[in-house]
Amino acid sequence: MKKYYIFSLLAIQFLWFESAAQDIPIISRDSLEALLIRADEHISAYNYEQAIDDSYELINLAKAKDDNVYLAQAYNELGHIYLDTKDTARAKTNYFLGLQYALETKNDTILMRSYNNLGNIFSEIPETVQKGIDYYNKVVELAEKNQDTSELMIPLANIGWTYMDSGKFDKGYPYVHKALKLMDHQRIYHGEEFSTFYSQIYMLHGRYFASRKEYDSASVYFQKSLEIAEKDSLLLAATESYLEYADMLKEKGDYQGAYNALEKYNDLNSRIFEAEKMKQMEIATAQFNVNEYRKNLEVIKREQRYQNQIIEKSQEKVIVMVLSSLVLMFILFFLNKINRDRKKLINELKYKNQQLKEAKDEAEKLSMLKTRFFSTVSHEIRTPLYGVIGLTSLLLEDKSLAKHKTDLRSLKFSADYLLALINDVLQMNKMESNQVKLENVSFSLNDLINSITNSFEFTRLQNKNEIKVHLDEQIPSFLIGDPVRLSQVLMNLVGNAVKFTERGLIEISAIQRKKENNQSYVFFEVKDNGPGIPESKKKIIFEEFSQLESANYNYQGTGLGLPIVKKLLKLFGSQIHLESKEGEGSAFSFVIAFKEDTSKKQEVKTREESILEDAGQVKNILIVDDNRINQVVTKRILEKKKFQCDVAADGITAVQKVRDGEFDLVLMDLNMPGLSGFEASTEIRKFNKDIPLVALTAVEVEEVREEIYGSGMNDIIVKPYDVEQFYQIIYRNLLANKLSEKV
Repeated sequence: MKKYYIFSLLAIQFLWFESAAQDIPIISRDSLEALLIRADEHISAYNYEQAIDDSYELINLAKAKDDNVYLAQAYNELGHIYLDTKDTARAKTNYFLGLQYALETKNDTILMRSYNNLGNIFSEIPETVQKGIDYYNKVVELAEKNQDTSELMIPLANIGWTYMDSGKFDKGYPYVHKALKLMDHQRIYHGEEFSTFYSQIYMLHGRYFASRKEYDSASVYFQKSLEIAEKDSLLLAATESYLEYADMLKEKGDYQGAYNALEKYNDLNSRIFEAEKMKQMEIATAQFNVNEYRKNLEVIKREQRYQNQIIEKSQEKVIVMVLSSLVLMFILFFLNKINRDRKKLINELKYKNQQLKEAKDEAEKLSMLKTRFFSTVSHEIRTPLYGVIGLTSLLLEDKSLAKHKTDLRSLKFSADYLLALINDVLQMNKMESNQVKLENVSFSLNDLINSITNSFEFTRLQNKNEIKVHLDEQIPSFLIGDPVRLSQVLMNLVGNAVKFTERGLIEISAIQRKKENNQSYVFFEVKDNGPGIPESKKKIIFEEFSQLESANYNYQGTGLGLPIVKKLLKLFGSQIHLESKEGEGSAFSFVIAFKEDTSKKQEVKTREESILEDAGQVKNILIVDDNRINQVVTKRILEKKKFQCDVAADGITAVQKVRDGEFDLVLMDLNMPGLSGFEASTEIRKFNKDIPLVALTAVEVEEVREEIYGSGMNDIIVKPYDVEQFYQIIYRNLLANKLSEKV
């Protein structure tokens, strides 16, 4: 296995004594050390059959002496041999045995070696690559804990090697390069193991630059690797370098050079793995297995002789039978007690399961109650807010109230802030209940971003900021996606930027990164030059109810904005990215893929023509709402566009007026005493299939969307609404009805 020679640097640290003689009459630490050194020398010379004999002899002596240190190392040596000869199953078995004994030693150096061995095994199997990296990381942790730089570079090199084998060259290169730097800094090793490390590290650098097609740099590193390997007769290192060098030359187009390198590889490989050596290794293994069998056989024979002696004595037979009976009775009693205890535990478990089920049902009930509560509260708060925001908007346009314009803007800002607060809490509640699903409707990104910037005009002026919008002209005019959720994401990001920045610049960018298969991948970025975010707070701000501490009292809010952004982007299949430096500003960015609406341009043109055709006609609209203030607000907003309006305070009156009168559109509130908006719509559809019915409600749309369309309504407006958006929905439904009449 290729990584063995890197971690052999670990093994060599234990070998500071000279080799001992073949026959070791006394079991001592010196004799065990001599055997270990001899086995390692045989491995280095590729004399695997002699290395196996020495390793098994070391195991037997270490067991007799009860020495876990040398047992761990002996099994590791066997693992190296089998790994070099491609017998992964036996290598893994011996490495695990080595780890068991290493854990008993409490010796971090031996433990690091065992973890590295297992990393070498698992990192070579595609299905267990991550497991191998986890073992390498255990070595890194121990080396860093012991501040042992010489041990740290080995697992780093192996991690980098593993990533490169998986094709992740950019991910693996930092580990390999750091290992080389540590080796250059240390320079305390010398000899073959030092050369081996450098040869393989240079080879890995060559592979990295070859993957980047920087063939000149790659050739330099491969030549360095081969020069060291050939100089010090490092056969395995040389074969690995020649093989990778040949692949690089082939990619480069130097086929003659690649052929020559492969010839070198085949020649060196045949010298290492000769068929006779493999055969001798198997013979040595078989001999050991036979010896173990003989030892077990002798134990069985001794036990058999002992049993025969007992059987020959009748008195002893009786005693054995009596004792056996007593033991059997004890076992039966014990089993009976276990059975009773088991039944008791089963009953207790059933009781606990029942308690858990009841607790689960109670939790689900409370969750439903919480959802209903939020829904009711949202409706009850949004209804009066509709009046406040609507009347304020109308008063702002009254020129006679110009001297109160500042106060009215403050009032509208406060109402908008309260609405945003309610929406944040409701949004988080819906997302926790998995009630949020994306829609696919056509929208204009340009209109959406302009609407967002306009909504922050008051806050922008208050903090003396400047907002710049950069919209890529390559982005299609109309996209298909969920504009409401996208608007929520951008509103939260722009809102934070405007709120936390004073006398600064906020930039909103939308750039098309690529376009394929009728999909436009749009990169969004909201950037400011405000106070920035400290490094320690970059993760915290995406947690619920989390805000940065500030002396500025204006920095207020629920702390739900960025958590909502993160969760909404997850629905889009995207994620938020943050770049910020304290004192220099912040930049939040993400990418979302939208489908292009290719039919929208013609549709818009048709609508514009229809508007011109109907410009001189007065449209009659029926407003159905039980709230007097909301009636006034809606009526005054419509009358500004020259609509003729009538009002119905309940569902029964609405049905009667539609039946008797001529209306072009009905705005239908949902929650009314007597006949609800749903029921009224159902009744109207019985005698009028064409008139547009638009729901005007403060209820959470996701909760009643299916019921709204099921009752025959055509569209939905959520109170409080944006006035421009309100007009767009009205015109859209009027024009749709007009087109259907023409058809």
